[in-house]
This record gives sequence, structure tokens and C-alpha cells, in this order.
Amino acid sequence: MDNNIDKKKQFKEYKKDLCKAFLTLKTEKEVEIFLDDVCTIKEIQDMSQRLHVAKMLSDGKVFNEICGTTGSSSATISRVNKCLMYGDGGYNLVLDRMKDNQ
Repeated sequence: MDNNIDKKKQFKEYKKDLCKAFLTLKTEKEVEIFLDDVCTIKEIQDMSQRLHVAKMLSDGKVFNEICGTTGSSSATISRVNKCLMYGDGGYNLVLDRMKDNQ
């Protein structure tokens, strides 16, 4: 049990450091090269796809349309929808700011 608590604490510290690392980046290009170094291509594809799913859900698109357009599974679409509805607000925060920056 002690080991599990240590791993949770370590994860929180690592996550906090990752967030701080993103905050040091100043341009879209800097974020892109950091993501390319830190993530696998598949991880970037998955995160990008989830963001696109969130955009489509926010625009009122239905599951079948989202699935057909993005190739996302119904499980992924459901998970993103759950985050939009009941999550901490991260997707909505980002989507609102992206709209403001257009």
C-alpha cells in the first residue's frame, strides 16, 4: 500500500512538471516540437483526434457523424462526451480559448 501512495505522489509531481514545461513554450511551433519529442506519433494522433471529437460534440454533431468523420470509436466519443459534460472543464476551457483566438 505504501508503494502505491508513493507512485500516486510521484505521478502528481511528474504531471505538475509536465504542465510547467508546457507553460514555458511560447509558440505553436515550440509546442509541436516538444510534443514530437515527448510523445509517440500514436499518442499525438489520439490526443488530436479526441480534441477534434470534443469540437464536433460542442458543435452539436451526433455520434454517427463524428465516428464517420474522425474514425473514432464509440467508446472514445463517449469518453470525450463524458469529460465535456462532467469533467474538470479542460476541454471546454481550451475550446473556448481556441474560438476566442480565431
